[in-house]
Amino acid sequence: MASNRKKKTLGHFKFGSVLFSTTLSLFIVGLFGVILIQAKTLTSLIRENIEVQVFLDKNLEEGEIKAIETNLAQRAFILRKSDTLSLKFVTDEEAAATFIESTGEDFTKFLEDNPLRDSFVISIAEEFQTGEQLEAIVKELEEVPGIFEVSYMTDLVDSINKNLLKVSLVLGGFILILIITVVMLINNTIRLALFSQRFLIRSMQLVGATRSFIRKPFLARAFIFGMMAGSFASLILFVLVKYTQSSIEGFAMLQNQELLLVLFGTLILIGGILSVLSTLRAVNKYLNMSLDELY
Repeated sequence: MASNRKKKTLGHFKFGSVLFSTTLSLFIVGLFGVILIQAKTLTSLIRENIEVQVFLDKNLEEGEIKAIETNLAQRAFILRKSDTLSLKFVTDEEAAATFIESTGEDFTKFLEDNPLRDSFVISIAEEFQTGEQLEAIVKELEEVPGIFEVSYMTDLVDSINKNLLKVSLVLGGFILILIITVVMLINNTIRLALFSQRFLIRSMQLVGATRSFIRKPFLARAFIFGMMAGSFASLILFVLVKYTQSSIEGFAMLQNQELLLVLFGTLILIGGILSVLSTLRAVNKYLNMSLDELY
């Protein structure tokens, strides 16, 4: 009577369970990665809106103002986005009009002279936004001839930096826990999948097969499964991100396409590497077991 039992081949193990578990694990990692990308982008947007005001001396000539603008434009700490310098000149008349519009009080009715000054409004690059760096920038600019005073919202900057530090520590802890959990999950999934192959591994040893010959098909299959799992996880994340962009207004502003591509590539690579390492560990375990231990 012919047997319906499938013949086992070296390197073969359950396809569906390993692929599903690995894909799910990498999807969770990728989802957290998307959240981190959004947090980083949101942080950058918040920092870009922190403005430093450079007030000028009264009665400066146009040439002197232009010289100060040229001086400021050469500073490395000024934010540049898409080759556009975040440097805006505001006249004292414009400042007065803005003040009247925002407060509803027209000081020109009882003051003969406009007390406000011409100024430059600049945004500082993110890498220069610690409290110490901003204070150094203020002192540096106030030494420039023609600049009366430099100010920024000190309390707001300190509050943002402290809160970002707390958030970073919390996210870092979650990342560490998540990585450990995912590694353990993938490792246990592959170890259980290879359990049915332990006697075949021993049989190959008994007929004289070398360790590298036995490992090779397992590692090759694991690498393929890991890459496929990373690809599936990336595809699911891509669809999820696109759907969210179309459903939630303003969500697209928090996306960084370059970082997303790096994340997807990393998931595929991590899937292959973790699968290979977990498989190598499991195969070596069965290679080193005695016959009694296999039972």
